Parts: sequence; structure tokens; C-alpha cells
Amino acid sequence: MNTCGHGEIKYRQSELTLSSVGRGWSGIAADVRAHPVCEVPPFNPLYTEVTIALQGCSGLVRRTGGGERQETRSRAGKIWLSPAGIPMEEICITAPQRVLHLFLPAQPFRSLASDHLPRIEPYSLRYLADIEDEMIRQIGLAILSEMASETAAGRMLVETSALALSARLAQSYAEPVSVRPQKFRSHRLDQTRLRRVLDYIAQHLDEDLTVTQLANVASLSPFHFARMFSATMNVSPHRYVSQLRLERAMVLLAAGKRTLSDIALSCQFSSQASFTHAFRRVTGMTPGEYRRARR
Repeated sequence: MNTCGHGEIKYRQSELTLSSVGRGWSGIAADVRAHPVCEVPPFNPLYTEVTIALQGCSGLVRRTGGGERQETRSRAGKIWLSPAGIPMEEICITAPQRVLHLFLPAQPFRSLASDHLPRIEPYSLRYLADIEDEMIRQIGLAILSEMASETAAGRMLVETSALALSARLAQSYAEPVSVRPQKFRSHRLDQTRLRRVLDYIAQHLDEDLTVTQLANVASLSPFHFARMFSATMNVSPHRYVSQLRLERAMVLLAAGKRTLSDIALSCQFSSQASFTHAFRRVTGMTPGEYRRARR
């Protein structure tokens, strides 16, 4: 997913300091931008945008869109919501600030219907400012952490985060809709589905696994699968896969037959440098140090 047409066009005067472009993420894209004092021209968004201030400033953010005129004093954790399809008329930023921008396509919202959550289109969300929502903030920080420091199953983490963010927006910030009573469904995977999923992970560990693929194996929606897997295994899908990949990397390093770059790619890292950073963060050693210690 590419933010071209949003971050690059909408915020032309800002400095891009971090981006998810090239990460192969599914269901969400992210930018970190340093905004100067400026006025942002009118813009018609194709994606839903969630904006989270990463640091406070003394100035205001004034914006007009969706028939609303809003004025917010920015501080760390402050959130703005700009739904897809609602034209933004203007934004005025009166003091420099550093901001995380999250861009969501329509698909994560539409997938919620099979989980008996309100089926919404992005344009049924409200155009809001001055939001204080700890759940959204934590989702944003998790995505920011992955963008800054890649992990073995980071793309799965981001995919799950996109689903969780979409569900939070649908439940808390959409226009009121009639909702059918939620049907009872077990919160845990049955043993047949669980075994099928675990076998699939083991057989495809060196491939680009996604939550959507695993949900299809379990014959569940991605959002519901992620919740049921976590309840059953006491660990999220991305952490389970990340641990297996780390253990596999250790075995390959100890064997000493493959290069570090080859092991990095087989564990789904975009580069050897990212692999080295993630491996050292977990084990306290670089892959090379671990290999030498096992000889």
C-alpha cells in the first residue's frame, strides 16, 4: 500500500522523516512528518487518515472539512480523524510539530461485517479533532516502533494493528447505525482449526505469512481469527511467528552453512542490517557473535 497522493501531495511543505513505503505492509501505510508553520491546501482523501501528535507544541491546528471548523492545541497523543471521501478544505498549522500519519484503505473496514461489528464505509466515520483515545495511541506507537525497527513478523503485527484500528474507529467514531445482535461464538480456536493453522505456519515459515492467509486456513475472518488465536495460544499471531523465526535463525546460525544475508531473507527481514538489529535486541548478541559462540 502506497501513501502517494496523500502524504506526498497533501503535506508538500513537511519533511518526511520515516515511512512505511517499501515495507510490503498490507492494510495500512504510515508516515512520520515534521510540519513547519504552514497552510495545507484543500484535499480530497482516498484513504482514511488517523493523525497522532508525537510531541506537544505551543501552537494550534485549525482545520475545516465535512462542514466542521475545528481548532485544537496540539500535544503528544492528540488525535485527528479524516475519513476517506470527506474533502478537507484547509489546515493551518501555527507552530512546528512532529506527527504520525496512518492511512487506511476501505478493505479493513469492510471485513468487520463478518464479525458482527457495524458494517461501515470509511465515509460514514466522523470528521473529528481533539480525540484522546489510549487504544488508538497504543496502536499508533506499535506501528511506529515497527517502522523504526523491523521485527521478524512485523508485517503480521501491522496487519493485525490495521484491523484493530479499523474496529476501534467503527465502534467509537462512526455515525450511528442499526446493529444486529451479536451472535455467540467461541473465543478460542478448536483443536482442528488450531492444528491446521500451526501446521501451515510451520510449512510456510520462510514465506511472507499474513494474518489474512492464516485466517483463510482457519475459515475465519482476519479480525476474528487474530482474537481467537491470541486467546488460545496466549500470544498474538505475529509474536508466535516471530518466535519461531528467531528459533529457526538460531538453528541456521549454529549450523554455519548459510550466509547471514541468506538467513535474514529466509526469516523475512528486508535486509541483513534489520535482522542484526532485531536479533541483538532479543538475544543480546549479533547473529555473527551468536554463530561464533556456538562453534
